[in-house]
Amino acid sequence: MAVYGPGVFLYMVLIILGWIMTVYTLNFYYLAYIARKKNKHSAAKQPAVLPSVTVQLPLYNEKYVARRLIDAVCRLDYPKDKLQIQVLDDSDDDTVDLIQSIVQEYLLKGFDIEQLRRNSRAGYKAGALKEGMKSAKGEFITIFDADFVPPAWFLKRLIGHFEDPKMGFVQCKWGHINENYSAMTEAEAVSLDIHFLVEQKAKSGSHFFLNFNGTAGVWRKSCIDDSGGWHTSTLVEDMDLSFRAHMRGWKSLLLNDLVVDAELPVQINAAKRQQFRWAKGSIQVALKLMGDVALHRKVPAETKAQAFIQMTRHIVNPLFLAQFLILPVLLGMDFTLYDEKWGPLAVWTTYFAFGPGGYLFVINRTWKGSWRGKAKQFFYLMFFSAGLTVNNSVAVFDALFGRKNEFLRTPKFGIVKRGEDWRANEYALPFTKTTLLEIFFAIYGIIGMFTAIFSGNMLYAPLMIIPTIGFIYVAYLSFAHSRLGKKKPKHAKPTFQVKRSIVARMLLPSVLAFLVLGSGLAWYGYYVTIYPIQEASGFLARAQSSQTPQQLSEYIDLAKKTLPESGNPAWIFQTPRTDFGLINAQLDEMISRSERMSLQEPHTEDYNSAMADMHAAIEIIQDNINEAIPFIYLSQTNLALSVAWVAVILGVFSAVRKARTRQERTATATALQGR
Repeated sequence: MAVYGPGVFLYMVLIILGWIMTVYTLNFYYLAYIARKKNKHSAAKQPAVLPSVTVQLPLYNEKYVARRLIDAVCRLDYPKDKLQIQVLDDSDDDTVDLIQSIVQEYLLKGFDIEQLRRNSRAGYKAGALKEGMKSAKGEFITIFDADFVPPAWFLKRLIGHFEDPKMGFVQCKWGHINENYSAMTEAEAVSLDIHFLVEQKAKSGSHFFLNFNGTAGVWRKSCIDDSGGWHTSTLVEDMDLSFRAHMRGWKSLLLNDLVVDAELPVQINAAKRQQFRWAKGSIQVALKLMGDVALHRKVPAETKAQAFIQMTRHIVNPLFLAQFLILPVLLGMDFTLYDEKWGPLAVWTTYFAFGPGGYLFVINRTWKGSWRGKAKQFFYLMFFSAGLTVNNSVAVFDALFGRKNEFLRTPKFGIVKRGEDWRANEYALPFTKTTLLEIFFAIYGIIGMFTAIFSGNMLYAPLMIIPTIGFIYVAYLSFAHSRLGKKKPKHAKPTFQVKRSIVARMLLPSVLAFLVLGSGLAWYGYYVTIYPIQEASGFLARAQSSQTPQQLSEYIDLAKKTLPESGNPAWIFQTPRTDFGLINAQLDEMISRSERMSLQEPHTEDYNSAMADMHAAIEIIQDNINEAIPFIYLSQTNLALSVAWVAVILGVFSAVRKARTRQERTATATALQGR
């Protein structure tokens, strides 16, 4: 293995990234071990005199689920005179009128319920909660997001756990009313279940910081006030307030045996928006609070470490992508990652043990008899979470570079049963530019798999397969789930919907066609430009082990036949080491030397010394060739083709969108003429 050059640098980066990611993985298993030792919480004794409670419902454009939520809250088994309901309505569509009518309906039934509206959405959800606190009358604050359906027993089952005056908040586990809607919702469900039953359960009632999950929980109002109230500086106001409360000495509890059902996002673009908000917000909290946590004298060292991991865990996403990018480059350079033959097998075994294998073990111990169903869901989750790393990495960099916060809500469609359609829903989202990055990584992964195969490193190919399938899966859903153009006109004729489906079907085949074409061109380019140079490197490796000048000359001659005769691929900061003209001249000189050596008596001291010198010189030439390979990947031609390829995809999308807009205008005009 060479001790200099870009290969060594990339290899060291790969190893460092691997160790950092291993720390986060091992911490998950540590929490799983702690969670296994904890039993379910016993039912709390209901207080003789029930305290007053304010229920806050932060809503923004939720006309499909607002009725479901408010009805469920008004069915809570709790005295009306002790219950205040605040509908914190920041809507700017017809949700406003819908909520107003529902609130009026329940006011006539004797409920203390009001619709609170602000002049602007300043601070988004946190701003709405902060505004609601000004008129909150309850000793305790309960929060439900629009996608939740609280059960009637909720308040009475939770309120007794506040017997301890230092109990700041109590959190329930999230359930899923549409878990079996699709493979994607099953992946989302098992991801949230693992979060609650492993990570949250391990931290509950301990010296670790338990994170309030933003909904389906109860806060002591005095805890919120003492901790500084709701802040609007991050996208995860729940984590922000939770950590500040813990640093003030307040306690928290997760009731993992009490489940509050909610609707999972059924559109991939909505799920990506939700994940983006969580990833960006947690990094924002880390930038905001890490110094305070680290310097807090009363916070134990282990708690500080857990808080750091919790706030920064989404940093794993860009680290994962960096590894994904580096591995094929090293394989393409024919860089020796491990000297031992069993090295690749050890890497694959370790990956399986700490990745899918370890998670399946945790699932087996957590769900016991019903673990097989969750194992199937985890199979979906592997591809889903791998595909989302691009989306979440963009979120991480957004936070690190301090881009302006914008709380983009996760649209809810009121979808519960399999087969229900949401595509005509007004809140359906278009795909974003992030999808183009996902397509890039999908194609790069395909190239990486070919690189692993052709470089003789077949055991590394599976490391590329899972994330590549994930990128393809998420990119495909991003297009397939996207709403093109504006919503359907209310008075359009039925033929409009047919035209819409035709236009929608144009986009996906076009993009898939360019994916296939791009993959084919990438493979052809690799086979024509990179693979011959790797062959030359392989022949030079054989020349280094040759025992006679004749063998050495033959391998050098084979290497020359596969190398370019001239040119320097390092078009930026060129060096003589990567000049193929000079490399060929050196190889010609080596052939001449080997011909002269063949005339000498073999196995003499001069002969052996000359062979050793030639082997060393060939090794240097081989290192120079390997150094040139990364520059070929980043050649001006490849960069230009990549830009052109992305531009074509953008052009296809733009053309389809324009066609869609023209059809909408035609349909609208036709509908107006027919009235």
